[in-house]
Amino acid sequence: MAGASGSSAVKGIKGMLLDLSGTLHIDNVVTPNAVEALQRLRGAGVKIRFVTNSTKTSDERLYSKLTGLGFELDRNEIFTSLGAAKTLVRQRGYRPLLLLEDEALEQFADIDQSEPHTAVVVGLAPSKFDYQHMNRAFQALLGGADLVGIHKARYYAQQEDKLAMGPGGFVAALEYATDKKAMLVGKPARQFYELALRDMGMLETPEVVAMVGDDVLADLGGGARELGLVRLLVRTGKYRPGDEAGPQVQAQAQPDGVFDTFADIVEAVVTR
Repeated sequence: MAGASGSSAVKGIKGMLLDLSGTLHIDNVVTPNAVEALQRLRGAGVKIRFVTNSTKTSDERLYSKLTGLGFELDRNEIFTSLGAAKTLVRQRGYRPLLLLEDEALEQFADIDQSEPHTAVVVGLAPSKFDYQHMNRAFQALLGGADLVGIHKARYYAQQEDKLAMGPGGFVAALEYATDKKAMLVGKPARQFYELALRDMGMLETPEVVAMVGDDVLADLGGGARELGLVRLLVRTGKYRPGDEAGPQVQAQAQPDGVFDTFADIVEAVVTR
């Protein structure tokens, strides 16, 4: 198979956790043969869940986007870091200050967001990452609010061959300014993967579940490594040549396999 290394890693795969942006699609463009590959994977009897750090839009809007792109999936198969953040807010009774895009704020419409805020929740919110919004978050944190980072990705694939800054730098700025450490709820937090594995009935057998993504650290590091998932990197989305060999990767998250596309992974899985 052209463009694949570590193909033997897919032997015995019975479940798959799939990143979305950069792996199955880039904005409104589907990655090569991804729709057909997903159908083929289901036909092979592999259990599938979608695990995403997408926070620019609500879960319902994300589901509508994916089905509009041609993907066949059930709404309950999607696990988002935005949903995990809302669960945390509810469990802890937070009154959050939300640095989120308006389409993502819809998901928190039933949450009390009155002052004084007891948490600052930061997602990917380009229109909110200005001095006024960041300083408001800073003041809330100085007043005792907890800092919640939905995720800490450095960048993401805005379009094919075009990267954009992710929320990680803005979370880090608030950490630096306030000397507080953010709680992270999305990938690569171990508990986020565990939610999907438990739903699949495969929490006790992570060694036969693959995590597929385009970010060698945010998708394949942390909890994915700790749980013993088979970690497969795709050369689409935010991937850049050499990602799998950087110093941080060598120390903690070297992938088990590297493939050109998600469709190439499916080809390896169903033909072994």
